[in-house]
Amino acid sequence: MHAKLRLYIIVILMMGLGIGLILYKHFALGFPLSPDDKKSVWTIEAKIDFIARGDPVIVSFALPPQTPNTVFMEEDFASPDYGFSELTSPAGRRAQWSKRTASGPQTAYYRLSVYEMDPITGTVTSDLPSEPEKPEFDEVLKTAATTLLDQVRSKSANTEIFTRELISTLNSNAPSQNQRLLLNDQSSEDYKTHLIINLLALEGISARIVRGLYLKDGRRRQSLSNFVEVYIGGQWLLFNQDSGESGEPRNFLIWQRGDQSLLDVVGGRNSQISFSIIRNVHSTRNLVVRDGMNKQAGLVDFSIYSLPIEQQNAFKMILLLPIGALIVVIMRLLVGIRTSGTFMPILIALALIQTTLLTGIIIFLTVVGTGLLIRSYLSRLNLLFVARISAVIIVVIAIMASISIISNKLGLDQAMTVTFFPMIILAWTIERMSVLWEEDGPREVFIQGGGSLLTAVIAYLFMTNRTIEYLTFNFPELMLVNLALILILGQYTGYRLSELYRFHSLERRHVSGKR
Repeated sequence: MHAKLRLYIIVILMMGLGIGLILYKHFALGFPLSPDDKKSVWTIEAKIDFIARGDPVIVSFALPPQTPNTVFMEEDFASPDYGFSELTSPAGRRAQWSKRTASGPQTAYYRLSVYEMDPITGTVTSDLPSEPEKPEFDEVLKTAATTLLDQVRSKSANTEIFTRELISTLNSNAPSQNQRLLLNDQSSEDYKTHLIINLLALEGISARIVRGLYLKDGRRRQSLSNFVEVYIGGQWLLFNQDSGESGEPRNFLIWQRGDQSLLDVVGGRNSQISFSIIRNVHSTRNLVVRDGMNKQAGLVDFSIYSLPIEQQNAFKMILLLPIGALIVVIMRLLVGIRTSGTFMPILIALALIQTTLLTGIIIFLTVVGTGLLIRSYLSRLNLLFVARISAVIIVVIAIMASISIISNKLGLDQAMTVTFFPMIILAWTIERMSVLWEEDGPREVFIQGGGSLLTAVIAYLFMTNRTIEYLTFNFPELMLVNLALILILGQYTGYRLSELYRFHSLERRHVSGKR
């Protein structure tokens, strides 16, 4: 009982550790559980054009903030003969190009590749607002603003509803006299944004301007869109200044928060900025591995991904072996199928992966069948065991070489993969089956040989499953779960399925005999 208790503790620890690591890699590092999981990678190019006056030039451009929900894959900066530096301040990141003298048309580029890890929540809880400053209106505008705020306040129960109602009122198709006075026939997006922020400040509500970019494939010469972000209940909530809808839109990249300028050009005129966007689809797994290697995440940096590609390809095959071992354990201990050797089916399954199923079965039956005939002749020569098994190995090599040569002459390329079968194992299988034939007869040979081949085919079907192949390579922690299952199955001493079927047949005979 003490030994069983220790076994159960080991199994629970292995199972917990394996599943825990898998869940951590999935939820914390973002590893997908499906090989078909894809993500959209957006490549955004900002083009800055201006005309230099022949004086020293300084170009300052606001860069998008990095958030937990977005991953910046690449950032590139390009400009002709300009010095470049990236500046960081509490207001955010900025790119700065500079040159001693420049004249005529000038162009600078900024390119960003980005993708989303999770759905964007649109909240920034760690960024606390400052006390809103009351705007200065003249008496006419102040009266109009106070009247409008009183109307909106009477229709709202909290800050979120108040903000939504205020924006909806300002965008009404039938504006009142106060609305027309406040808007002042201004069509500028910035004017409307600052008007909403000032009206909220009169109400004592902290708000700020947010500029962002709608990510749409194949768009050119795009500009940033203005939003209003309001501090409500300990978090910032984004509002569309045209519709009043709250929350961050789908496929929307926040580029800048606050009222700082987007672009400053000293020593130039007629500055313009435009954005172009293109979308590419990448494997989520590749993106996560790349991001993990860049961040030097422990489970990624010290993993199979850090090995050379050649070794990674080898481990793709090696990590499938535990799956084959589990299939053999299930087939032998639970189903009751007898096989020729314990791990012979796994090795046959590995060979079938290289040769394809039908071709591999034909090659296996041909080599083993021919080998058994020659082995039966060798048994008449009364050779010692070592000499006999060595002779069988040479015979197997000769058979495999003959199959390859004949297949090449006939143009059967698939049959040339006979070399993937393990020669030593085939020789040992022929020897075992020959001894079994002599001791227990041909029936037992067919039972064990057929059981080995059936188990190998089932293991092949599991080991070539795309999802299983993906999971075993990208989540090697599954080996711990696999090992725990094998340890549990190793304690099983009950009836096999084949035995239940046999006893069920005996019971039916017994019942029919009583009648």
